[in-house]
Parts: sequence; C-alpha cells; structure tokens
Amino acid sequence: MSIAENIQSIRSRMAAAAEKAGRDPRDILLVGASKMNDAAACRAAIAAGIDALGENRVQEMTAKLAENAYDGAPLHFIGHLQRNKVRQVVGRAALIHSVGSLELLEEIDRRAAKLELVQDVLLEVNIGGEESKSGFAPEELYAAADRARAFSSVRVRGLMTIPPVERTPHGNLPFFARVSELYVDIGRNLYDNTFVYLSMGMSDDFEDAIAAGATMVRVGSAIFGQRHYQ
Repeated sequence: MSIAENIQSIRSRMAAAAEKAGRDPRDILLVGASKMNDAAACRAAIAAGIDALGENRVQEMTAKLAENAYDGAPLHFIGHLQRNKVRQVVGRAALIHSVGSLELLEEIDRRAAKLELVQDVLLEVNIGGEESKSGFAPEELYAAADRARAFSSVRVRGLMTIPPVERTPHGNLPFFARVSELYVDIGRNLYDNTFVYLSMGMSDDFEDAIAAGATMVRVGSAIFGQRHYQ
C-alpha cells in the first residue's frame, strides 16, 4: 500500500477507536514518525494530509530541513534530545515532545530566550520506570511541571510517554490510563486547563492510547513501512 493509503487506513482506525471511547476523532492528531524515511516520503505524507511529522534524530532532521521536506506540515521533535543539540532544534521544531529533565528544560529555555521566541514542549513521563528510557518519574512530574512555569521562553503544552513494550494484548492500557490521569491533574491544577497535547501511542498500540485519552499519536512503520536498521 502507498503512504497515502496507509494514512487513510490509520485515520479510519483512529476514528473507530475515538468513537468507541465516545470521543470526537477530530480532537486527535496524527504525527508521522518519519525516522529513516527520506524527504520524498515526508512530502507524500504531507500530500496525504498528515497533521505533523516527527523526527527522532537531530542530524536527520537537519538534513531533511535543507531539502524542504517538511514544507506544508508542522515539524515535531519526538526523540531523545541531548542538551548539546538543543540549539539545532529550538525554533525549528514547532513542538518538542521529549523533555525529560529540568536540565534539558533549562537549556531549551536559554536557547529560546536567545532567539527571542517561546518554544512549545511536552514533558516526557517515564511511566514504566525503565532505566533505558529518559523522562520524569511519575512521582517527580508534578514538581517538574510546577518548576517549568518559571521559565519565560518555554511553554509546556502537555505530556508525552513511551510505555514498556507490551507483552500481552492491550498491555499498555494501564500505563496510558495513568499518564492520562497525570495529564488531567497537572493541567487542571497547575496550567489552568491549557494543556492540549497528550502524546502517546505508536503503530502497535495507538488505538489503546486513544481509548485512554491521547490527543496525539505518533505512527511510523504503519505509515511508512518497516524500518531496516543497519
């Protein structure tokens, strides 16, 4: 199937999942995780109506920017971001999903202030407590979100999570539900209900994420095909 056909199929599945949960499908954004896909694939996804494109790697994002690969859709950065690469992302990505430490938040704020702009970000939650993943522990998240309000050049728009690899069907539902609770609680008590993005769910579990309240899903292989790692 083509990228356009894949996107149409994903949209249909998203709509079905939303309607089953009593939600409006229009409230959920589809981000194409375009890691390891070239500029032509990005353009095909944009032509097919993708809501945004998300990149995991700074070097790859920079190369595609030079090819105008993202013209016509917002660019999001969804991968692990090192502090020494912040300057290459701030002001270029409309939204940074993966802010998982106060140190990274501070560096983003510093760079954004230098550029005289406000950078939209999501706080990443390490909901499974996995050592191999970055992000705030759930018990640390409230304090981090509170601290983030002091930064003048960063705007926290919501939360993001990558749960553990599911071992059983619907195994990630409890993780998604917990992050959704945190999203509602922090958004209500600290951010005056201005949170708009709950980014969770990928190719294998986005329907469960929608059932739990995701407003943004990040889908890669189901749109672009399987990645072939060297």
